Amino acid sequence: MTQQMTQPGNTPQQVTALARTDSFTFSCHKGVKCFTECCRMLELALTPYDVLRLRMATGLTSQELLDNYIIIEQDPGEPFPRFYLTMVDDGRASCVFVADQGCTVYEHRPAACRAYPLGRAVIRDENGTMEEHFVLMKEEHCQGFQEPVVQNAQQYSEGQELLTYNSFNDAAAVILQHDSIRKGFIPSAKQIELFILTFYNIDTFREMVLKDRMDSITLTPTEKNRLGNDEELLLFGIEWLRQQLFAPF
Repeated sequence: MTQQMTQPGNTPQQVTALARTDSFTFSCHKGVKCFTECCRMLELALTPYDVLRLRMATGLTSQELLDNYIIIEQDPGEPFPRFYLTMVDDGRASCVFVADQGCTVYEHRPAACRAYPLGRAVIRDENGTMEEHFVLMKEEHCQGFQEPVVQNAQQYSEGQELLTYNSFNDAAAVILQHDSIRKGFIPSAKQIELFILTFYNIDTFREMVLKDRMDSITLTPTEKNRLGNDEELLLFGIEWLRQQLFAPF
């Protein structure tokens, strides 16, 4: 799954490929003149794990986040919808969670926010091996590259606590980069509903599983207890959805 935080329009930027151990100079903090500028005029794509963490930050349910803070888009021919964080209509398309002092959900901020100015993508081959790629995005407005902090992609990812996010995003690639998808498989309306349920509406999914309202899921009390953990539930949902979409392939 690609982490995406793009600037719409014609924002000048330089994008270069970056190996995991290639060094670059960058730091972002309140003392940088452009602080929070990268939180405006953007399209912030959300992964399932991003939404899981935003629930923790806001105290909202996944359904409440979907209703109030998330835009769902799907172009004709796309297998699955895309999910974006709502921006404030303030003339600058500011992130709904940005304030003068910075990010109000910083501890649980999305992966794309943590990764910036890195971009990360993974390609899943036919054997299930994940091939990781990085790029470095230098945008004209960003002053963070003038800060005297030298690090590489691995160090930056660790410092931004990205490894957990990456592991869950990579797990979702089992669905998003499945061979059937590459061959043109388009899910039915019902299957897309299941995709949204398991990937982005984890609270409703949990309720349906625990109350035995999913016909194809039968669990023991011990198994149900384990799914009280959000991360366990998300991984369970990914594997269950894979079976619903692609079994017996």
